Amino acid sequence: MNTAIIIAGGSGHRMGQDIPKQFINVYDKPILLYTLEGFQKHPQIDAIEVVCIDGWHDVLWAYAKQFNITKLKWVVSGGETGQESIRNGVYHLEGKCADDDIIIIHDGIRPLVDETVLTDVILKAQQYGAAVTSLPYNEQIFVIDDEISTVKYIPRETLRRVSTPQAYRFGKLLWAYRKAFREEIGIYGSSYTNTMMVELGERLYFAAGSDKNIKLTTKDDLEMFKAYLKSDKDNWLK
Repeated sequence: MNTAIIIAGGSGHRMGQDIPKQFINVYDKPILLYTLEGFQKHPQIDAIEVVCIDGWHDVLWAYAKQFNITKLKWVVSGGETGQESIRNGVYHLEGKCADDDIIIIHDGIRPLVDETVLTDVILKAQQYGAAVTSLPYNEQIFVIDDEISTVKYIPRETLRRVSTPQAYRFGKLLWAYRKAFREEIGIYGSSYTNTMMVELGERLYFAAGSDKNIKLTTKDDLEMFKAYLKSDKDNWLK
């Protein structure tokens, strides 16, 4: 079984909104529902769990019914941090998923996840047990020396930029979160599942990514998302 954990526990502060950013309406549909529709339509996704900000669970269930998100099976509360939210989602699946089941973790505010990206991350996780979507890094990276100058750079061909969706076998994922929170490894700051896994000594395998898979954190990101939607609609009408 392939189960998606969608992380939707954030607020809308950087968007300048009074409601959580994942519930901001774009063309009469909340951002989160665009994300859920991508997983709903994918033939390899069997079930969806959303880790949701408290106070919005009933709203989410109502939207799921309105937009026919029939694969949504569970809504659980988020934590104080992103890692705590993912942990809550993983722990809730204990007894519901088998060790070899594939768990796909994805940000609720990445609404343009591509079908081919989802397919490849699932395939790589089935092959290797741990997979992250990735793309080549196209900019030059220099290492700070004394704040105003540098004498060292990192060859960009040695770098990959990664994002969600990420996918893991459930047994390894459950083990990792128990160990990480027990021993306080890879759970603070900007840590995510992928960085935590590496800090725990696990190897990650790259899956295909997409430049369209943007994370909506600012107003500029929101405008880019609207432009993508408009472009897709215009192409469909041609």
